[in-house]
Amino acid sequence: MSSVAVETTAPQAQAEQSGFVKAMSLTDATMLVAGSMVGSGIFIVSADIARTVPSPFWLLMTWVVTGVMTLLGALAYGELAAMYPRAGGQYVFLRESMGPLMGFLYGWTLFLIIQTGTIAAVAVAFGRFLGVLVPSIGPERFTWFPRLDFAISGGVVELGLSPQRVVALVSVWVLTWINLRGVREGKMVQTTLTVVKTGALALLVLLGLTLGRNAQAIAANFGPGQFVGSIPLDSALVLAFGAALVGSLFSSDAWNNVTFAAAEVKDPRRNLPLALLLGTGLVSLLYVLANVAYLSTLPLAGSPDGATVIARGMQYATQDRVGTAAAEVIFGSSGTVLMASAILVSTFGCNNGLILAGARVYYAMARDGLFFRRAGALNRRAVPAAGLIIQSVWVSLLCLTGTYGQLLNYVIFAALVFYALTTLGLFILRAKRPDAERPYRAVGYPMLPALYVTMATAAAIILLIAPKTRTEALSGLVLVLVGVPVYFIWRRVEPS
Repeated sequence: MSSVAVETTAPQAQAEQSGFVKAMSLTDATMLVAGSMVGSGIFIVSADIARTVPSPFWLLMTWVVTGVMTLLGALAYGELAAMYPRAGGQYVFLRESMGPLMGFLYGWTLFLIIQTGTIAAVAVAFGRFLGVLVPSIGPERFTWFPRLDFAISGGVVELGLSPQRVVALVSVWVLTWINLRGVREGKMVQTTLTVVKTGALALLVLLGLTLGRNAQAIAANFGPGQFVGSIPLDSALVLAFGAALVGSLFSSDAWNNVTFAAAEVKDPRRNLPLALLLGTGLVSLLYVLANVAYLSTLPLAGSPDGATVIARGMQYATQDRVGTAAAEVIFGSSGTVLMASAILVSTFGCNNGLILAGARVYYAMARDGLFFRRAGALNRRAVPAAGLIIQSVWVSLLCLTGTYGQLLNYVIFAALVFYALTTLGLFILRAKRPDAERPYRAVGYPMLPALYVTMATAAAIILLIAPKTRTEALSGLVLVLVGVPVYFIWRRVEPS
């Protein structure tokens, strides 16, 4: 029978992590935070948000609220990361505060949908934007590959293979190969691409607020009575706002991934809290400014049949590619190519960070006897090779669905649940282990962590009751709960 230790002694923890290479500096760790956050979402999801909320004010508020939530979460996680700078990060935090079952439920859900679903969604977006540069890479499925369509949450999941999905698969396999070669190679790609893509996003913001300012968009979005609108603050607006948060929260998700790779960060007790704060602060600011830039170049409202990018507006940007639509206003027809190229760099770098970090959680679970044993070993390059390969196989299967929007809903509900639970664990550990070493203490404790728990819980509840997101949220909840019997079965059958 396998046994799972709730607490790990200092010598055990040191031995457990001794095989990892501490290759990440503060800069690398910060770039892992920022790079894992900035992927495809900021260039896509504002179109759906624009169709969901009633005015430009509420569009911006989704990003402001998301930024506040993300910063509050990062401040709380900093204390936990400094306490437990081990491979596995959030999994370890939950295991130490609430026991091995809760840790397993997080790792189980992370593997099934949170991490892998995010990687698949970003990979599909990579294929979508490559299609801008190479039109033959389209979304139409190959007729020779087995196809299966079924309805879910008012939409249709189209299982099959298409040129865009082939690109998604290849991108996942290439990045997995890079990370199999060692953490230095992975962090070099991550840091380089993050600098490039944050610079490109900052340039889009600057040009959108200056050269790209469009008189028609300014009048439509910021004219008298246009910015806030006249929609009453009622339950319908609250539900619509909650549903709109799915996109912005997805775009800001994965900020916690640096904690997964904590064993490979230099001076982690100092650098992890700093990286969380710097990375989330930088990205949250850029996201709000990017949406101000969108509103300066494109009207919020538009027509799906509009003949021009201005006529389609943010709501009906081609294939929801708001970033490329804004770039087209700024640069003309060449803007589409320029923005698509920048987004390809962004999505590729985002998935590099996600792929690198996720395998460290499976490593920690395997060391506790709660995942495939081979995932708990490091290869000769000091990386969890089996975890990387297993992850890539499951991501490849998810890529065959191509359901970017539906994957978002599954990912965000489950992620919110565990973000709230992990922050509750901060309170539990303060009570259970008051004398434990805490190199960093959460700013504003207990008020700010409690505010974060409240906001994350409220967002999850809204997703459960909002018609647009209810089905996927309930499915995500069921997915988490199914992990309970799986946990006890795994402990029974998995040998020590």
